[in-house]
Amino acid sequence: MIYSTATVPVNPEGQPALTRAQVWKGLVLKARDARQFLPPGLCTRCEVVEDSATHIVREATIAGAELREIIGFEPERKVSFFQASGPREGVIVNELFEDDTGALQLRFYCYLGLRDKAPGGPEERAEQEWMDSDKGYRSALLSTLQRTRELVAQGKL
Repeated sequence: MIYSTATVPVNPEGQPALTRAQVWKGLVLKARDARQFLPPGLCTRCEVVEDSATHIVREATIAGAELREIIGFEPERKVSFFQASGPREGVIVNELFEDDTGALQLRFYCYLGLRDKAPGGPEERAEQEWMDSDKGYRSALLSTLQRTRELVAQGKL
């Protein structure tokens, strides 16, 4: 089983401040079309195939893998990406929260396994190492916040 987590401040010193509502809108847009929020070239296709008030279903190509995700929304708090098909099974979560000082934070965490791979095997260990690296999901959090700032500056959020 893979467990990984990363947390970044939403409003680090020197960056234009974002509100919880602005970050939430960015997370919803990211769920609907990850191509514009993830690092360049990471997501090459993203299509919503089912839409409801509480969740969407999307099909995407991310890091070369074809996947289908059921994405649940807890407004202004949490977006959960349930891996319905693709190389992984489990859930990836993006969560907004305030730390002990009241500063807004964006956290990624996941509980995943690799389909058709041995639990704890070399593939799973390599995936864990990648997720925990600066090139893993932490970079996706940072690119999401960067893109959200751009959209706010352009008056689109």
